[in-house]
This record gives sequence, structure tokens and C-alpha cells, in this order.
Amino acid sequence: MSVAVLTSPGAVSQRHEPLRVMVVDDSAVIRGLISRWIEAETDMTVVASLRTGRDAVNQVERVAPDVVVLDIEMPDMDGISALPLLLDRKRDLVVIMASTLTRRNAEISFRALALGASDYIPKPESARDASAADVFKRDLIDKIRHLGARGRRPKLVASPPLAPAQAAPFQPALARSVAPARIALRPLGTLVPRVLLVGSSTGGPQALMTMVAGIGPVIDRFPVLITQHMPPTFTIILAEHLARASGRPAAEAVDGEPVRAGRIYLAPGGRHMRVARTVGGGPVIALDDGPQVNFCRPAVDPLFSSAVDVWQGSILAVVLTGMGADGANGGRDIVAAGGSVMAQDEATSVVWGMPGAAAAAGICAAVLPLDQIAPKVVRMFSGVRG
Repeated sequence: MSVAVLTSPGAVSQRHEPLRVMVVDDSAVIRGLISRWIEAETDMTVVASLRTGRDAVNQVERVAPDVVVLDIEMPDMDGISALPLLLDRKRDLVVIMASTLTRRNAEISFRALALGASDYIPKPESARDASAADVFKRDLIDKIRHLGARGRRPKLVASPPLAPAQAAPFQPALARSVAPARIALRPLGTLVPRVLLVGSSTGGPQALMTMVAGIGPVIDRFPVLITQHMPPTFTIILAEHLARASGRPAAEAVDGEPVRAGRIYLAPGGRHMRVARTVGGGPVIALDDGPQVNFCRPAVDPLFSSAVDVWQGSILAVVLTGMGADGANGGRDIVAAGGSVMAQDEATSVVWGMPGAAAAAGICAAVLPLDQIAPKVVRMFSGVRG
């Protein structure tokens, strides 16, 4: 069985006009650095480089950017104050919040997401840290490119649920000149899952809040492990938000702690989270500082693949919105063991990279809008198929 999807995973804008980027930061050094990086790319250009949020608000209609890179801490008007004013003046604007890695800034970044920011990016502590600057540059350019392309796309209507028994062509609200790819859906695994694994990246915090709010009965009876691409400090705040959204305990995972039902385990920023089985005992968390996987740490693939050694095929994995293809290889391992993988659909994903890659790999039993994922998860853990 197969379904038609609109684009290939991780597709970016087909338009030839460069993305128009406004850079807003009170540091002249940072503004200059970011502007040089952007101008070195052929598909984007800097249309304004400004010192304060008030300058950005005053000029946004005149320069008409597609994307704004907005610092949080600035004189006169800070980023969180400028954000709603910018979005009021240009409703399709993509805003990427930039901040240093402090708890206060992490909390403000999450507030910004709730107010309509598209994403956030942590700034390196020092411009002299070459490795941190390289990571910042790569992540920033990727976010501008993918989120900017998303902002230019026609608005999509939510797609219907995609499952082997109901394989309907995806219908965009406005047709685009991109030939649809065929995505093959596979049957659900034969075993009732005993653990829920979730992987997400760009757009993930909002998607995770929605999902965990609807899976309380699952959390009560089974462990839930989540890897979200996110730096240190930010994962502490995310865990607190997940606890509030779900009404269940949620925290950064601790190396060696038992994996039990009734709580959410979140991979700490900067560390891979795996699971292992102790001799004669139950599953435990295994954290490590190993090399990046798919340019990420934490990465989704290590969690997915390691879970097979513990739960074999009694696994349900969900791949939510995010850039790249992390989760697809680990998802193959889960499916090969007899487990099941689901993915968020393109229409409700901020970036259809990770879920699109999983769908294109032919490992998904369902590709669903975000609001239909939690009910499907609850049904599957209750032993209901279809």
C-alpha cells in the first residue's frame, strides 16, 4: 500500500529569489559575523542589520524580510517584546530567536515559541570558540534555509490520516509544480508495544507538548523516552514543560537510572541517550558523550536502535517534526525486530525532514497529522489495531 506525498523529505523552496533575512542583535560583532555567513550563501541575502528590537519593528514592513534572526537581550526593546509586534506587522514572518545558554534565556525562548517564533538557536558563549562558532553557523544557515522555505510555501490543509487501510492521496490547498513521491506504508507490528520512543527536532517542543497532553493513559502504564535535538539547559526547561503538559513526572534522564512506567525520560542536551538491560534486571538509562550522530548529540538513532536489544519488537516509535533524517536508521532496526514506527505528516510539521525521511524509507505504519498521533498511540498501547 502506498500514499502520495507532496514533496521529498527536507525539500526546500523551489523559488529562485534569495531568502530575505533581517539580523537583529545589539552586538556589532555578532551582526557582522551572521551577515557575512548569510551573504556567502547563494540562496539568501541580508536586507537589514539592526541593533535593537525597536529598529526591527520600525523597518520590518519597509524591508519585507522572509526571516528575522532576533536576539533576546537588547537595549531599548528586547527580542521578546519585539516578537509580537513583528508578527503583527508581517504575519507570515519566520522569526528565529537567538540567545546564550542560560536558564533565563531558555525560559524566554520557550515563551517566544508560544508567542509565535518559529525556532530558537543558542549563541556560542564566545566568538573566539571556533568549534562552537562552526556549529552555530551550520545550524543557523540550515534553520534560515528550511524555515524560510517553509514560510514561503502555500498554506497546506491538514492531511487525512494515512494508514494501510486508508491510503488517500495527499491534497495540498494549492498545487505546486513538484511531482509527488510515493510513500509505501507497512502493516503495524504484530506485538503490543511496551515502550514509547519519540524523536523530534525543529518544531519539536510545540509538537511534544501537544502529543504528551493526550497520552496520559500510556505514560501511566509504560515508559516514554524522548530525544529532542536541543542544547544543555534548554532540555531542563523542556522537561518541566512536558511535566506540566502531561501531568506526569518528566525529567532529564540520569545515567544508570531504571526505566519504569509512569514517567517521561528526556535525553539531556549534549548527551546521547540509550537504553540497556542489566544482568538479571530491568532496563536502565545509558548516557554517553560520544561523537555526534547525524550531526547531533543527543541523536534519535542511538535511542531507537538500543531499544531493540531491550524490548525487541514490542516498541512503538514516533518521529515528529525536524530537519535532517535522524531516526530513520534506528526506525529500520525497530521495524526489522517487529516493532512499529509512525511519523508526523508534512502539513503539520514545521520541517518535514525527519518524519519525511522515515516515511520515504518505507518504515512507517502511519503518517498522521499532529492532533491524530496521541489518539493513535493510546489505541495501539491498548492493543487496538487500525
